[in-house]
Amino acid sequence: MSPTPSKPEILLNNRFLSYLIWQSIPSTLIFIFSFFLLPQTPFWSFLPFLTFQFLFSVSLSFVSSPSSHPIFLNFKLSLTFLLFITASAFSGSVAALSLSGFNDSGRVGLRGFLVGLIFGFHYVFKRRWVLEFPIIQRPPFFNFKMGIPLAAKRAFKLSTVAFIFSAVLLEIIPHPFKCSIATQKFFGEQIVFFVGSFAIFFCWELTHNLHRVLHTKRSVFAPPKGSAAAETNPSEHLLSALEESNPKSLLRYLAYLDLCMVCENNVDTWRRAAFFEESGETYKRVIAVCLRPLEQLASRLDVKHVEELYNFQLYAWCSRIVASLTASSRKEDKFGAAQLSGSNAAVVSTLISCLLAVENFMGKKTNLQSPNQLLGSSGIKWATANSGRLDIAAASSKRKNGPAISKAYAIADVLKTSIYQIVSSFHDEMLAGTKTSLLEKDWITSKKPLFGTREMLIQKLRLFLDFRAT
Repeated sequence: MSPTPSKPEILLNNRFLSYLIWQSIPSTLIFIFSFFLLPQTPFWSFLPFLTFQFLFSVSLSFVSSPSSHPIFLNFKLSLTFLLFITASAFSGSVAALSLSGFNDSGRVGLRGFLVGLIFGFHYVFKRRWVLEFPIIQRPPFFNFKMGIPLAAKRAFKLSTVAFIFSAVLLEIIPHPFKCSIATQKFFGEQIVFFVGSFAIFFCWELTHNLHRVLHTKRSVFAPPKGSAAAETNPSEHLLSALEESNPKSLLRYLAYLDLCMVCENNVDTWRRAAFFEESGETYKRVIAVCLRPLEQLASRLDVKHVEELYNFQLYAWCSRIVASLTASSRKEDKFGAAQLSGSNAAVVSTLISCLLAVENFMGKKTNLQSPNQLLGSSGIKWATANSGRLDIAAASSKRKNGPAISKAYAIADVLKTSIYQIVSSFHDEMLAGTKTSLLEKDWITSKKPLFGTREMLIQKLRLFLDFRAT
């Protein structure tokens, strides 16, 4: 995999240009197939078909984002989605006319316009514009090939809905294109329109699949191995992308993906070793930029900010990164940068605070338990912790099967797995710390937690240490 250019913006521009070039190939193949299948399709209509397909591809790229956010967050975003739906409608109209040879342009153009509207609204309100990064990074061609059957399935469903909806709507609403035609010609027109609408939807689904594959592919934010930059400061490219780019930009998400793969895998061990340099500044910068999203989640998650849960991919990467780096520091940190800088305590405290905030959102009890209960005694004494957060247990119980709760459970699982990874690596040291009362000093910060109290964090860590946290 080639390294990222010195200017990260060039990376996004190259991907966008590649996407525009490659999207023309499936569009051309679909048009050629339609040309031989539909007798009314003239070859000269290829130019308007491809032109408006290009317009659709550009609008799809502009509306896509790796960060999930409310559709009506502000005027600029709402206008972007509206322009995408409009571009889809006009592209659908011209594509339908192109495949029909511009015959009966009024009826066919109107039905094609409705086809584009249906796809645009479905794409926006189903949040298909959110870029989902694959768990396993495969070669782009293989990823694209794997998405073709799903694209064909979705295209068939959408074309069926659009066919029925547009046919019924044309009969109900008044318009100047109504005319009486013979029964045989009517059925032939319906068959041609269904095949044409399937070709249009299939073309758009393949475009969406191609855009997802090209823009979620991993990029290496590092200089070439063996170069002067790799010997002196190999992490600067990565840290620049993480610290200086827009928090919701694709560039930052690609940087997090690259960092996660470096920390979890043993492929680029020279890059991970560079994090543990003697001064410890690089390690602190990496940990700080990964804890920031988790701190925001722990401090803001409540019934008024449910949208925080939809950035699951970012929270998963950050928790896995800090957990992997902390666990690796036990054997790879020769200078003790993780321990001396206080990063270990910051990582564990943030992960547990975040877990408590998510569990509180899910409706679980996050109150303190008495020491007797932790030791297995039958005496239980509950004390309500003043976390400064709204009690949302009742609210969460009303939406147990909602998408927000599903995201909360997924985030909680990732956080617990990350904490257990750290506990498993430092289990002996933590057990020794419990006997000498150094556990909370070494692994829990003295500052006020983002959620809950310091006593709650210590108690939760002890549950993880006993492998009883569920």
